[in-house]
Amino acid sequence: MNHLPSTVNTNAQEEKGLSFKLDIQSYTLIIALVLIAVIFSVFTGGEFLSSRNISNLFTQMSVIAVLAIGMTLVIVAGHIDLSIGSLVGLTGGIAAILHVWYGWNTFLVVIAAIVIGALFGLWQGWWVAYRAVPAFIVTLGGMLIFRGILIGFSKGQTVAPMSESFKQIGNSYLPYGIGYLLAIVSIVLLIFWTNRNRSKRKSMGLLVSNATIDYGKVTLYSFFILLITYMLNRYFGLPVPFLIVILIAAIFIFVSNKTAFGRYIYAIGGNQEAAALSGINIKRNTLWVFITMGGLAGVAGVLLTSRLNAATVSAGNMYELDAIAACVIGGTSLIGGKGRIFGALIGALIMASIDNGMSMMNIETFWQYIVKGSILIIAVWIDISNKK
Repeated sequence: MNHLPSTVNTNAQEEKGLSFKLDIQSYTLIIALVLIAVIFSVFTGGEFLSSRNISNLFTQMSVIAVLAIGMTLVIVAGHIDLSIGSLVGLTGGIAAILHVWYGWNTFLVVIAAIVIGALFGLWQGWWVAYRAVPAFIVTLGGMLIFRGILIGFSKGQTVAPMSESFKQIGNSYLPYGIGYLLAIVSIVLLIFWTNRNRSKRKSMGLLVSNATIDYGKVTLYSFFILLITYMLNRYFGLPVPFLIVILIAAIFIFVSNKTAFGRYIYAIGGNQEAAALSGINIKRNTLWVFITMGGLAGVAGVLLTSRLNAATVSAGNMYELDAIAACVIGGTSLIGGKGRIFGALIGALIMASIDNGMSMMNIETFWQYIVKGSILIIAVWIDISNKK
């Protein structure tokens, strides 16, 4: 009994250390993002941080951000998906064909794109989960198959233009008042969840962070929410694609942190044998991960086609690498079992910022590929070094 206080203190210290490590990781990403913004702002005469460019930046990152959300779950589960770029092109192409050539209305086209993406995800997940074919091989084959289907369906043509209702998905903005209302609602929910988590931890006898720290974070997050809303409203308002990303991210953050399915995915990626011995259905949960990834690729396909007002056979090319890079930069481990959707979103914003900033500086395209490839290698090296 004399050793009980010491054990409790040790556990509390370990928990506090883990929380501090996660916070440091998140803050490092945010600091890196701020530095990128400052550097590009200097070299573009402040244009990088203009309301117009920030609005464009959030719109441009939306497709990769949606893919990064799904890819986070795939990688956390211990797999990889190399087909999502081609699947984005295929679902976007099918949406355009149904809309332009066959006259389907916008609502049915969007549903069809998401369902088709989920079905292709189901097909790939079946091979991985129930036939034990490595995800790398299955999705590499899928990358070629989906691109081939797109070329066949579209006959190699560019399908355009979309109707006004379809274009609104990727190019419209919310009115200023609604933007500020959503910002206030977000802040209220943030305060509510902070209070709820603190009360829940107290009732369970767990370590509770200092109130100053917790509410200091809330204040900081609230400031940035209002600042971003203000900057976006100075242009045309909150971009609808950015709002879609926020809604999808909120759903999947809840799923990954608060549901059995989310915890199962982390358990499977962390130690598959232990997860199986714990009674987790490895095959079924793996299948659902790929179904989810396919559905999100359908959403991304609609967003891309809507924003470009056209579907081409090259749409979505190399997007899988941008999504993987966003996840790795955001702290997702390629070994599996570790990763956060919020980090992937920051990673997607970093990748989009680099693309946007270098384009504004008129840096040639080949340098953009070199920089992004180098960042991916460095991010993986940092992850491996941390594990050592």
